[in-house]
Amino acid sequence: MSADNVIVSVRGVVNRFGDQVIHDGVDVDVVRGEVLGIVGGSGSGKSVLLRTILGLQKPTTGQVLIEGADITAMSERQLLNVKRHYGVTFQHGALFSSMTIADNIQLPMREFCNLKQSTLDELTKLRLNMVGLPLSAATKLPSQLSGGMIKRAALARALALDPQLLFLDEPTAGLDPISASEFDHLVSYLQDSLKLTVVMITHDLDSLLTICDRVAVLVDKKIIIDTLSGIMNNTNPWIHEYFHGARARGVAA
Repeated sequence: MSADNVIVSVRGVVNRFGDQVIHDGVDVDVVRGEVLGIVGGSGSGKSVLLRTILGLQKPTTGQVLIEGADITAMSERQLLNVKRHYGVTFQHGALFSSMTIADNIQLPMREFCNLKQSTLDELTKLRLNMVGLPLSAATKLPSQLSGGMIKRAALARALALDPQLLFLDEPTAGLDPISASEFDHLVSYLQDSLKLTVVMITHDLDSLLTICDRVAVLVDKKIIIDTLSGIMNNTNPWIHEYFHGARARGVAA
């Protein structure tokens, strides 16, 4: 793996809360242009790892490098400049409930760019079109949208600043199988057409099978990364049960 192709590098990360160790020396390299799926059991620290990579919390020890720069050693001001180059969606959308969808999408652009309102409106239309939402959604509040539409609106906001790097936290959670499949195909299409690198936390086996190039499994406070076929052949008991248990057989069927 060429260092030039690594966009995110996690090195020796330990996350500890009091006496509880969540991660004990986690190493992850995210390759430019790939879709990396992260899975793990309850309490394995998937969200903690994501927050660490995003710079929302500092690890107890270890480094997180984005484009070669160690974000764990940055000031808040320096980190803010890094954050404008990646997009994030959270599990429940995390849209601001009192703001219209257009205002939610425009928020990052208002924060980081000095653009006229007419330009903001045109960019909003473009983002809505990219994620398959009607233009009429722009004036609606999040409470007026379905769960699937909220996920798409959150994705539109995450793409507001044309990021190269996209983080998705349980993007299909709460969606019915048809909506989840449509969202997977949308992510795959955007990743290919926009040349995105995607890091996706998921428990959805269909998503792993459909769009992920590699899979990272948090288990025993460490992380195991391989292609999907390699992970499925791994003999770790938790991995074997996750990928070959009753639920997995239902997906394969």
